[in-house]
Amino acid sequence: MAEFSIIETYFNRRRYASVDLGIGDDSALLSPPPGHQLVICTDTLVAGRHFPLNTSAHAIGWKSVAVNLSDIAAMGAQPHSILLALSLPAINESWLADFSQGLYQCCDQYNVSLIGGDTTQNPQLTITITALGWIETGLALTRSGAQVGDLIVVSGTVGDAAFGLQHPGHPLQKRLDYPTPRCETGQQLTGLATSMIDISDGLAQDLGHILKASQVGARLELSSLPVSDMLYQLTAQERWKYALAGGDDYELCFTISEKNYQAFMKLQQNVKTTTVGKITRQPGLTFEQDGQPYLFQLNGYQHFA
Repeated sequence: MAEFSIIETYFNRRRYASVDLGIGDDSALLSPPPGHQLVICTDTLVAGRHFPLNTSAHAIGWKSVAVNLSDIAAMGAQPHSILLALSLPAINESWLADFSQGLYQCCDQYNVSLIGGDTTQNPQLTITITALGWIETGLALTRSGAQVGDLIVVSGTVGDAAFGLQHPGHPLQKRLDYPTPRCETGQQLTGLATSMIDISDGLAQDLGHILKASQVGARLELSSLPVSDMLYQLTAQERWKYALAGGDDYELCFTISEKNYQAFMKLQQNVKTTTVGKITRQPGLTFEQDGQPYLFQLNGYQHFA
C-alpha cells in the first residue's frame, strides 16, 4: 500500500464543516468567519515517550486529536479542523483502521474536520497534528492577563492520567488514553476569565506559565485540589504529587474575578470546576494546607529529560 492509498483508504472521508477545499490538493482552503481570528496549535506524540508502546491504535488516534483541541479550548476558541502528519515504521492496515477510527470519533464529537496532512515512513511511530480554530477578534484568552485577587479555578479532576500511567489496567487509565478537551467550557469563559492554560505538564508547572506571563504570584490550597475518589485513598503527599505534577490531565486552569466566576457558573452546569487558590502580588507559587503555609517541593513533566 502506497502513501496515497493510505490517505484515500483511511483519511479521506470528504465530509467537511465550512471548508472550501479539503484533502486532495497541495493545500486546503478555508474562509475565516468575518470578525474572527485564526487560532493555530500543534502537538507531536512519539511512541514510548507520550504514550506507552502497548496503547491501542484507537486510543492513540483519539488522544492525538484531543490534546490539540485542548490547546484550542485554552484560548477560548471554537475548534474547526486539523492537519495530520503521520510517520509509520511499517504499514499495518489493522492498526491504521483502528487509529483512523479513533481520530475520526474525536473529530466528530467536536465537529472538527481532517483537511490535509502527510504520511511517511520512519523507524519510530510519530503523530503530529496541527489544529485550527476561530475566535472573535480580541477575545482570545492568553496566559498574560491574571490579576491580583483573581480566583484560580480548575476544571474536572487532576492526577487521574498520571495514576493511570503508573497503574496499567486500572479504570483511571481511560483518563490517560482518552482525555476530554474542554472546548465548550473554554468558549464559555471568553469575556469572563482573565487568563487560561490547559494542564498538560502538571497543574503546578502550567500555572507557573500563567504566573510568569502575568508577572504575578499564586497561593494554592492543597486541600482544595480536585481529585477522583481513587486518589483520596492515597496518602496526602502522594495525592498532591499526582494532582500537581502528574501531567496529561488536559483540564483547564483559569483565573477569574469572583464576580465573573459567579456569572460563569450560571452559564454552565456540565463540567465541575473547583477554586484551588488565588492570584497574589508576591511572585512565586506557594502552598497552604487548611489555610496554613505548607512547604511542598515538586516538578512537572519535562519534555527533555
